[in-house]
Amino acid sequence: MEKTMNIAVVPGVGYSHLVPILQFSKLLVKLHSYLHVTCLIPTLGSPPTSSKTILQTLPSNINYTFLNPVHPKDLLSQGTTLETQLQLTVSHSLPYIHQALKSLAIRIPLVALIVDSFAVEALDFAKEFNLLSYIYYPGAATTLSLSLYLPKLDDEASCEYRDLTGPIKIPGCVPLHGRDLYAPTQDRSIQAYKFLLERVKKFRFVDGILINSFLEMEIGPIKALTEERSDKWLFHHGHRRFKSLATDQLAGS
Repeated sequence: MEKTMNIAVVPGVGYSHLVPILQFSKLLVKLHSYLHVTCLIPTLGSPPTSSKTILQTLPSNINYTFLNPVHPKDLLSQGTTLETQLQLTVSHSLPYIHQALKSLAIRIPLVALIVDSFAVEALDFAKEFNLLSYIYYPGAATTLSLSLYLPKLDDEASCEYRDLTGPIKIPGCVPLHGRDLYAPTQDRSIQAYKFLLERVKKFRFVDGILINSFLEMEIGPIKALTEERSDKWLFHHGHRRFKSLATDQLAGS
């Protein structure tokens, strides 16, 4: 009988961030029945009914707990855009995440921490609790490549990206015009962009990134990403090695 391995998962704030990481968790425990997942959920205000409904469908080897909610009034002076508020909610929830991880580590042998890309701040606790660290990134490999390339682009560009005269050449990807980059990059002066830049800089300091893509669909960016680091750094749903590499790392912890 295989030994139970315990993983903590932290989604971003909101239903659209909670659902993908829960679906990933369900796939993970279905493929590897010896894994047990505990989902630590940060919230802005009271948890919506929609979130509670999907949580009722989870298998027995996925537990969850709602962290102490962050009150919207606490964020009014720090940012007005939705994206900024979602990021600030995670920041304000860090003490609750830390306490929950500490409580779990006392009771069960945790081996890894997996976080949504909007919750990468929580990965600072992985080293403290001697956990492997992963980012669940439900976007495409091309989008991840852009995110990883963004700090270099930020250093090199002296204007707004939409005003660049030539295409942006991201490794392994089709060249993109600056005006076609996703919305938070279109104004480098706003807080949402600054938060984005801080998040993506942390992407390079994890044990693995899990993406929602297929080698046959995005061969260019996936090969560029794996060649940059190692094949153990990137795991993608459509690749047969997704089923073994990440869990091999966990088993070796």
